[in-house]
Amino acid sequence: MAYQIKLEVFEGPFDLLFHLIEKNEVDIYDIPIAKITEQYLEYIAVMRMLDLEIASEFLVMASQLLAIKARMLLPKPPVPDEEPVEEDYDPRDELVERLLEYRKFKAIADCLQEREALMNRVYTRPNEDEMFLHLFSEENPLQGITMHTLLAALQEVLDRVAERDLVGEIPRDEVTIKDKMREITRRLFFQSRGIVFKDLFRPGISRVEIIVTFLALLELIRVGRVKAYQSKAFGDIMVYSREKEAAEA
Repeated sequence: MAYQIKLEVFEGPFDLLFHLIEKNEVDIYDIPIAKITEQYLEYIAVMRMLDLEIASEFLVMASQLLAIKARMLLPKPPVPDEEPVEEDYDPRDELVERLLEYRKFKAIADCLQEREALMNRVYTRPNEDEMFLHLFSEENPLQGITMHTLLAALQEVLDRVAERDLVGEIPRDEVTIKDKMREITRRLFFQSRGIVFKDLFRPGISRVEIIVTFLALLELIRVGRVKAYQSKAFGDIMVYSREKEAAEA
């Protein structure tokens, strides 16, 4: 039976587009549509590879990006000399307008969320159980990390494997998620300072073993035995053992 996992990966297709635009540090008014489309499709491919549920709006956005890319590649029809020259139509204009509108509402939502957090600090509730629930809340095992950050790190590992030029067939032992879970927890127990995410994948590892290792890591995070942390955007993702922290407490 295939190992199935359902996670909220992105808030929506525009959330993913904004991530790609910020990562590539490009002007929202002059989007390199070919590059962004390629990276967008790579993210969807990784999500499919991991059996993550992909909402239909992500696939609709992918088809729209491909359509825009195709229109930009088509040659423009010749204009007769006697006809007035109209301003060039950019196929990206509609997408840019929607992105700007999304960014505006996203900024408003963030502002309202900050105001809500501020008001929660100003006004206290009566002395009831709800006031003390936050003292017993579980620690976030993905502090500073979103799911698409993990997927981006996984894509980097997969890209390194794709660059290798392997000749012939190399026999390998069957790898299970349980085996990888034991391997990860054993390595983390002896690494008090944690392990960099990419170092979980040994040199020469196969694509299948990469996927199994990643799924094992997600399962360990889900059951609360492992946590991941990223101190800054695009920085190294560190993986720690929560069991070792509990034993030392």
